[in-house]
Amino acid sequence: MLEKLKNTNYDLLLIDLFFNETPFTFEEINELKIKKNGGKRLIISYINIGAAEKFRYYWKPNWKLGSPSWLKKEYEGYRDEFWTQFWEKQWQKIIHGNDNSYMKKILDAGFDGAYLDNVECYYFLNFD
Repeated sequence: MLEKLKNTNYDLLLIDLFFNETPFTFEEINELKIKKNGGKRLIISYINIGAAEKFRYYWKPNWKLGSPSWLKKEYEGYRDEFWTQFWEKQWQKIIHGNDNSYMKKILDAGFDGAYLDNVECYYFLNFD
């Protein structure tokens, strides 16, 4: 897959930090920053901040809807995802602000930036 991506002339690649649960290395991401024609390109990582995903490294086996409390609602159409209250400190610690966070892993891998998915999750949560 990396060879196919390297052999393109796209100005930007939006990819996940992980491939088959293994994060890309700094060297791999750095190689992608050069297009086939020798020009530079941006490499952006996908990160879901509005929904927790069961297949991610941070997922704990005992988690379920409502436990932890910021797992608020099933994400319709995605059986392994739950809408989160992304403003809750516990979830934020997973996403950013420390050396174990998802964003730190993205930065350490050498990505140029991140695409934040599901920032609108607030609208899908009921606050009855």
